[in-house]
Amino acid sequence: MILYLLGKQMSRALIEIGSCDVDLELRPIEPAWIIEGNPVSRSHILSTSSDGTSSTIIWSCTEGRFNWYYDFDETIMILEGSIVLESDGMPPKRYGVGDVIFFRDGAHAKWHVEGHVKKIAFCRKTNPAVIGFMIRVINKLKRMFLSPGERRPATLMGAG
Repeated sequence: MILYLLGKQMSRALIEIGSCDVDLELRPIEPAWIIEGNPVSRSHILSTSSDGTSSTIIWSCTEGRFNWYYDFDETIMILEGSIVLESDGMPPKRYGVGDVIFFRDGAHAKWHVEGHVKKIAFCRKTNPAVIGFMIRVINKLKRMFLSPGERRPATLMGAG
């Protein structure tokens, strides 16, 4: 049975298709973080990397003000609505549809959701520098020793 489950886990599709139009599950904001109002947040995980360090999430929230403390890197793009963000050394600024914001692991931001907001988030748990270096070395060795037919490198759009 265990081998069957391990085999199932390892047989993930290399390409997965999803949609931003999914039912979102209630994911309450930490009550101690709420500054004003009664913001209600919901989310749905669209994808997760094989090693579990990265994920893509759809997230929405109703009006309110709250703190957010980041323990991973997160890049967001606002799909609907708007927010006002502020942080140490960063005065309040409004962001809306199409804006992209990157929060590093360890960041803190005060969010003010105006009406509602919906975002897509690309999240990545960071590794200690030594592990990151080892991963880069292993990837370089893979590129050096795999024949071109075994694995094709990704190219930038328009570059290949």
